[in-house]
Amino acid sequence: MDISTKMAFSPAVYQQIMQLLSVVDSFKGNWKAIELQHSKHLNELRKIATIESIGSSTRIEGATLTNTEVEKLLKSVKITKLKTRDEEEVMGYYDVLQIILDNYENIKLTESYLHQLHGILLKHSSKDQRHKGKYKNLSNKVIANYPDGTQRTIFKTTEPHLTAAAMQVLIAWIQERFKKNDTHPLITIAVFVYEFLSIHPYQDGNGRLSRLLTTLLMMQQDYKFIQYVSFENIIETRKDDYYRALMDGQKNRGKAEEQIDKWILFFMDCMLILTQRLEAKYAGYNKLEKGLNERQQKIVQFIKKQKKAQIKDIDKAFPNYSRNTLKKDVALLLNEGMILRTGEGRSVTYHAKL
Repeated sequence: MDISTKMAFSPAVYQQIMQLLSVVDSFKGNWKAIELQHSKHLNELRKIATIESIGSSTRIEGATLTNTEVEKLLKSVKITKLKTRDEEEVMGYYDVLQIILDNYENIKLTESYLHQLHGILLKHSSKDQRHKGKYKNLSNKVIANYPDGTQRTIFKTTEPHLTAAAMQVLIAWIQERFKKNDTHPLITIAVFVYEFLSIHPYQDGNGRLSRLLTTLLMMQQDYKFIQYVSFENIIETRKDDYYRALMDGQKNRGKAEEQIDKWILFFMDCMLILTQRLEAKYAGYNKLEKGLNERQQKIVQFIKKQKKAQIKDIDKAFPNYSRNTLKKDVALLLNEGMILRTGEGRSVTYHAKL
């Protein structure tokens, strides 16, 4: 069945999609102007989004680490000392995400690159070594994992002996869409994700890889704002809607009746929420920083540069101010969430917030 036939939207649905795309594309243009200014907030936004994305995407698949635990693990981990499968999944996701963010322009959407990314995603997982970077050889299903431990089968997937051919068709389809530019890139990406999840080409890690590929494709199509806010977190908070939208198309998988309008609308709505979150976050940073005096802003920048600092370090760096004044500044910055604190008593240390 031709993939494009699933995109025969009704006039009402098409209008909804176009309205959502218009808002997202308008934000994209405005955000590019912010990026050109090399705002000092962007690195911090990217670090926060990275933590949220790793935490959310692994929790969607059943992991239990909180964002705080993910952040702590990434700061202190020694690969040889990963203790749990959750930790292994976190590190694998982090590795692939960093590769995508740093090298998206050089990553081609081919079977070879997909296998490489999948292999890296599962490289820390001892139970996945035999099948990492290879298409599945056993039938699998899409199963939803819920916080209470229950599971629900969402839909069946492409059989192993048909997987390679199905992936070749899908990859050729998306390459042709981007080359011809005959479909809006966000619709193309949404369709690709739906088809990838429907095929479920690998034995494990398909959900995580689908979200990483979403980031890759959006970066390549110049929607680079996705690196500063977590798409995965939005999926996690709308997990029921996410599975419901996939199931709506999947109920007629392989039939002429298979339509994916509800999935496309869900995907576009998530993109809209993503832009709204990023706009609010950036505005919040600007508003907060404008409320700081010059001395307080310098203290924040000093701590960011040093990575960590104690009061004595701050006192030494700002000899023109009394220690009492600096302590009040640090207390304000801590209360406003601009910096973080660890330790007790004389060992209290302040850190730049990720």
